[in-house]
This record gives sequence, C-alpha cells and structure tokens, in this order.
Amino acid sequence: MASSSLHSNLSFFSSSTTKRHTFITTTTRNVTIHCGPRDNRGPIQKGRILSIEAIQAIQALKRAKSDETKLSTLISKTLTRLVKNDLISSLNELLRQNHCDLALKVFSTVRSELWYKTDCSLYADMVSALARNGMLEDIDRLILDLEKEGLGKDDSKGISKIIKALIAAERKECVVRIYGVMKKDGWVCRNEKDEYVVKVLSRGLRRLGEGDVADEVEKEYGSLSEGKLEKSIV
Repeated sequence: MASSSLHSNLSFFSSSTTKRHTFITTTTRNVTIHCGPRDNRGPIQKGRILSIEAIQAIQALKRAKSDETKLSTLISKTLTRLVKNDLISSLNELLRQNHCDLALKVFSTVRSELWYKTDCSLYADMVSALARNGMLEDIDRLILDLEKEGLGKDDSKGISKIIKALIAAERKECVVRIYGVMKKDGWVCRNEKDEYVVKVLSRGLRRLGEGDVADEVEKEYGSLSEGKLEKSIV
C-alpha cells in the first residue's frame, strides 16, 4: 500500500515537472526582442570619429532646429568654441544623417574660422549630400561661394572630387563655373594628378552636353600635358 502511494506521488511530481517545463519552453519561444536604430540614419558614432563635445553640439543643434533664434544663438556661442577637428566632425556627421539645413549653417561657421582654407573635398561632400536630398538650388549657391573663394592651391584631388560630385548632381552650369574659376586662378596642368582633373572635367562637360566648353578645356590644358591628355581620353 505504501509502495503504491509512493509510486503515485512520484508520477504526479514527474507529470507536474514535465508540464511546467513545457510551459516555460513554449513561453520563451514566443518572446520577441526588437533592437537597433528605428530609421536609416544610424546612431551617432563616437570614439575616434566624434568627441563628446561634438556629439553634444550635434544633439543641441537638432533640438534647436525648429527655433531659428535659439539656433542662431547656439551656433554663435557653441560651435565657435569647438576645436577644428570637432567642428569638421560635427559637419560630416550632420551630412551623414542628412540634416543638410543644419550642415549648411555649420559649414558657414567653418568657413568663418581663422584657420579655414578652401577645401574642395569638403565642398564636394556638401554637394553630394545636398544632391541626395534634392537641394539643388543650395548647390548652386554653394558654388557661387566657392567661386568667390577660389579653388586653393595644389588641391587636384579636391578639385576632381567636386567636379565629379557636380557631374553626378547634373549641375551643368556649376561645372562650367568651376572651369571659369580654374582659369581665373591661373590653374595649370603640371603633373598626372592635374591631367586627371582635366580629363574628368572634359568628359563631364561632354556628358552634360557642353561639348564646345570641353573642346576649350582640352585646348587650354592639353598642350600643357605634352600630349598625355589626348592619349588618356581616346
């Protein structure tokens, strides 16, 4: 009798344990965990890319975006205190997140700094982001500013980069303006990097339907490259 009772208790305990285990397993299997960013912009990146000061500046700018007065005050009091690397990093991060309106204001601050020298690569990054967001008129205004600044010296890589960005954005008039600035600044074709600039410019102009200007470019700079330009284009 005692043996029968013990067997019954063990069977009940085993059955209860099995049921509880099954319930736990089923419950765990139905749990769903959501993680990651909620849109395509990605999280703010820090560490080697952004300092704490740059991150705080970006967050403050985004919070003040809808209040022009507050935004202007923030730019004049906060951005101007950032060191060069933090200011440039903030600009690049805003471009990465497609906050182009804010990026234009930050870029204006960058260009007002005493240490600033014309950086065509930075202009090219601005053009690419603006084109990506359909802000084509802002591209035109940006190139007018660059026209006043000049292209700077020994920046063949930056010049070719901005020409490519403008061609990709299909801003024909802007590409022609870049050629005009090159002539005004007395730009000359001296080495292979310069030859590449001429090649990119002439090909881009033809692609945009400016064959006559492309012919002028090749006539202007082709002879300076001792025939290498003509060979590279064929």
